[in-house]
Amino acid sequence: MTDLTAATETAIRQTLIDVALGRTPADTLLRLDRLLDTNTGLWRDNIEVAIHGTRIAYVGPQGSYPGKARETVSKPGLSAVPGLGEVHKHIESSHVTPEYEAALVIPHGNTWTCEASHELSNVLPDRTLEFWLPPGRAGSPLKIFPLPGSAVPPTAWEHGAHLDGSDQTRFLRESLMTTGLDEVMDWPAVRDRDNPAHNRLWSMIEATYEARAVVEGHAAGIRDLPNINAFAAFAASDHEAWTAEEAFDKLQSGLFLEIRIHTGAEIIKGLIDRGLTDWSQVALATDDRPAQEVLATGATDRNVRMAIEAGLPPETAIQLATINPARHMRLSQWVGSVTPGRFADIVLLSDIETFEIAEVWANGQHAATGETYLLDIPRIDWPDWARQTVNIGRPLAAADFAIPAAEGRETMTAALLRPFHWTDDFLTADLPVLDGTVQRDPGRNITKFSIVDRFSGQAAVSKMFWLGCGPRDPETALCCSMAHDKHNIWCVGSSDAAMALAVNTCAEMQGGWVLVHGGEVVATVPYEIAGLMTARPAQDLAADMQALYDAGARIDWMYEPSFHPRWSEGFPERLAFATLTCSPWRWNLVAPSDHAPQGLVQVQTGEVHPVVW
Repeated sequence: MTDLTAATETAIRQTLIDVALGRTPADTLLRLDRLLDTNTGLWRDNIEVAIHGTRIAYVGPQGSYPGKARETVSKPGLSAVPGLGEVHKHIESSHVTPEYEAALVIPHGNTWTCEASHELSNVLPDRTLEFWLPPGRAGSPLKIFPLPGSAVPPTAWEHGAHLDGSDQTRFLRESLMTTGLDEVMDWPAVRDRDNPAHNRLWSMIEATYEARAVVEGHAAGIRDLPNINAFAAFAASDHEAWTAEEAFDKLQSGLFLEIRIHTGAEIIKGLIDRGLTDWSQVALATDDRPAQEVLATGATDRNVRMAIEAGLPPETAIQLATINPARHMRLSQWVGSVTPGRFADIVLLSDIETFEIAEVWANGQHAATGETYLLDIPRIDWPDWARQTVNIGRPLAAADFAIPAAEGRETMTAALLRPFHWTDDFLTADLPVLDGTVQRDPGRNITKFSIVDRFSGQAAVSKMFWLGCGPRDPETALCCSMAHDKHNIWCVGSSDAAMALAVNTCAEMQGGWVLVHGGEVVATVPYEIAGLMTARPAQDLAADMQALYDAGARIDWMYEPSFHPRWSEGFPERLAFATLTCSPWRWNLVAPSDHAPQGLVQVQTGEVHPVVW
């Protein structure tokens, strides 16, 4: 059982004192050839670790433990390091529920995760802790430390789920597992006192300060020194640096630097070239990584290997995934080192330089050998509040996706966006009118994109024309209930009827991916939990995703270059991130609201505009 309360901590630590002094027997005495002490960065040889329950009671030279143990286990030829931690990760982006996330990542050494919960919190705001904590209480050895979402809603121009300072105060009081406030993303609302979201956001920040917890930042696109300094005046960290120059400027401004893998090697090499010697303010972060990618390339272990290959000594790279994030998140009394009082999470390496994992121990149990997870996965009967989260209100029809033209017009001017359109102005194009509605123009790579409100039950659909991202094949559409960060349903399609079929199928499934080709549903991937995850093994999800990719490979997809380095030709999976409304986005499409009835809004200022005129 993994949970933290002051009362249970007191009892556990009183018992650990007795075990350390030999007055109470240990459960396991684990004998190791080498152990990395992450507090000093030095290796200790011929060490024994006394484990009681889920915790470490004693660490010292072999033969020095003064008590007895129920079993003694020796691991010759292997080097031990602490269980790896995720300083910033959205488990929702693995798309498996927490109990299956444990089975996915623990073989890769990841034994604890700071869960950045604004995805789940936008769907189930009041139940944020009620979702993340039960798997640990049921026996899952992955420690999940939730950070409730600040971006709920992501901007003032989006409606629905809502969290404020009173909610944050409650979350922080309910469990010691709650470690702070998830990435504050709406920089215009933080910065500008006249922004309608200003007071809500600052109430959450203040509640976090009051508890002496951590305010995580999201400083995407903030690269000039005045704004970096202003951002560092309130936030503790940033994980959005893309270059070494940006990372170094943010580090020198006092921000804790969380390096992602996308340009991580470049950043680390650049920091080494700049002479950085103290890496204690740096960690490695996964952020978003789907299960099929973890299965193919690794989890936190992949991040550590990247850092070693970029030039860091293995000891420093390991600190970036253990003690550094633990200290930053104020969790070092529980995780980050193999020392008394901490959870008995130990990764045994057969090769240090390549970070090759032989075994993983979690909560005092031998949890994985190689890539095989050894423990039982607890059965979580996810209730209806987690399973029934898609409420469109009625089946949609093709007419719900039509864009009417002004009477008597043969053409209309349309606002155009493309994925990751970060410029101040949207694009425009003149489009033909047929039977009173504005038409797509596949010859110019112009298709239709929509956002369907999946929470209000009002069958609310916003739609507009997008450039270079949809299917060219007739009667074809793709939709998904993962649409960062509000997580309504997005849909792109070559016909309105295909779009309606895709979204209706998604609603019937209670979330996931739906691909329609030639007027027929050809692939589905269920995300039946919160419309974001599935309560199934990662391997099953990966097989479904591969079937989706295979079906998508038979479709001709439009393509236009974008600003985002990960936007590419082919199956447009990254559209799930193209719906973001945080910095550096300007114009984007959101679900219809009183403020933006057609959904096209400048998310930094709140300006709205018709989609055609």
